[in-house]
Amino acid sequence: MFMILETVDEFTFERKAEQDATNPIIAKWEHLMWGFQQPIPWAKPGEKWVLMDRIFKSGL
Repeated sequence: MFMILETVDEFTFERKAEQDATNPIIAKWEHLMWGFQQPIPWAKPGEKWVLMDRIFKSGL
């Protein structure tokens, strides 16, 4: 599974994490999703999302 984020220039993952941590709807969703996901072997403990390197970008 992967997720694509389209963000503004001011976006930071740290700020997103802060906002997510205080949102009960996101917490409920994340708890539910952990039942269907498993961390990849090189993820840190508790880490579900890991940045990937872009290898292709369409010109469209």
